[in-house]
Amino acid sequence: MKRIGIDVGGTNTDAVLLEDSRVVRAVKRPTTADVTEGVRNALHGILEGGHGEGVEAVMIGTTHFTNAVVQRVGLERVAAIRICLPAAAALEPFIDWPADLRRIVEGPVFLIGGGHEYDGRPIVPFDGEAMRRAAESIKASGVRSVAITSVFSPLTDEAECEASAILAEACPGVAISLSSTLGRIGLLERENATLLNACLRPLATKAVKAFEQAIADVGIAAELYLTQNDGTVMRAEFAERFPVFSFASGPTNSMRGAAFLSRLSDALVIDVGGTTTDIGLLRNGFPREANSTVEVGGVRTMFRMPDLVSLALGGGTRVVGNPPKIGPTSVGYEITKKALVFGGGETTLTDVGVASGLAEIGDASKAAGIVPDIRAAVRQWIRDEIETTVDRMKTDARDVPVVVVGGGAFLVPEKIAGVSDVVRVPHHDVANAIGAAIAQVSGEIDRIYRDLSRDEAIAAARIAAEDNAVAAGAARDSLELVEVEDLPLAYMPGNSLRVRIRVVGDIA
Repeated sequence: MKRIGIDVGGTNTDAVLLEDSRVVRAVKRPTTADVTEGVRNALHGILEGGHGEGVEAVMIGTTHFTNAVVQRVGLERVAAIRICLPAAAALEPFIDWPADLRRIVEGPVFLIGGGHEYDGRPIVPFDGEAMRRAAESIKASGVRSVAITSVFSPLTDEAECEASAILAEACPGVAISLSSTLGRIGLLERENATLLNACLRPLATKAVKAFEQAIADVGIAAELYLTQNDGTVMRAEFAERFPVFSFASGPTNSMRGAAFLSRLSDALVIDVGGTTTDIGLLRNGFPREANSTVEVGGVRTMFRMPDLVSLALGGGTRVVGNPPKIGPTSVGYEITKKALVFGGGETTLTDVGVASGLAEIGDASKAAGIVPDIRAAVRQWIRDEIETTVDRMKTDARDVPVVVVGGGAFLVPEKIAGVSDVVRVPHHDVANAIGAAIAQVSGEIDRIYRDLSRDEAIAAARIAAEDNAVAAGAARDSLELVEVEDLPLAYMPGNSLRVRIRVVGDIA
């Protein structure tokens, strides 16, 4: 099977063509201000020599949606509906958002009677009349994207589904995001994830259409998939509905590519890009997920995200003065214009690496003026930053192997405290695109089950997770269980069990 994997980074857009498990062709192109133009350039590079025939799928990992939130551009106003009264009304939607982002996104807010207790009993009956009034107000406001959250909807999504049906009837064509399909236990964090998803829906539709057009422009007739935070992919139409699932797809692509290239399923991964270095932990070939609150653009969320630490350390990181001030800013995708080795006037970590004999990039003579004291200080700073972060990411004191990938992999020292082996792999500079190309499709469920035995609850959760995977584009007969967690909830009446299950399978 032929696949093209593309990863859009802050500095480069990388692309690979895989046939089964063999890398046929790999290219790097500078990321453009319009990311779709960078994707188109990368596709043209892949297709040189007639390699496009027989391509069945194109997988793209993009920073498009994360950048939109961080940079506050391309976001839609959102109407927020919380089904909670008479409880959970003290802290209203958007309460903990940064003020500048809130001004852009916040639309009408409605608190509706309903929701459920922690044991599944209704707080009060769902207030359908109030919901209909809210729907009419939303229609009159002109807002086209709505986030619906209900208290304890991971336990039962009845109230959210009923509210969605009323809204869809009153406001045909409105984009509806339900918290029960996005987040986990934790009302405000789950609501925040839903609000972020809702404000990105129009941008997601625009981006997907642009990617599809870029693929068509180069003459490829293949289905489009976008990569997700957990190292898997989803069909384009699924990505339009759930753009937040792509927030951290770049680092997870690199980690999946590192696992594929090194044949290690349990290891630390250091991905050194042009702007940042991401360090994460592989478990069974997939990134370890964060179990705590994750902030995106200053907004606290709780949904599936990889457990990563990002450092302002990359090939384009600026180095100024003596003693050197390193970062945190980077020349980013302008490295081929601004770095010394490319004839520019700014000293970067790439220049220091070339001057130290770690890599052959550009014209080494142009970096010869970097004095030994600066080179030594920079390399020691890199070692200290990486060793400190590796120690934070490890789960015990034993030495662990580290797989080094990314275009700036040469910056990682050969000896790192707490590391048993620094593994360098072929095609390390396009590991992110390889991770996208090999990605499977996943489905996840995180739900509380009552009055079922443990085996019955896990079986029910697995069916729900498999249904989600099939909806995202997986072949049902290829699905495998990769993660299961079950937690008895002793504080809840009856036999209550919280179950989280993830399955993965091949694309259909």
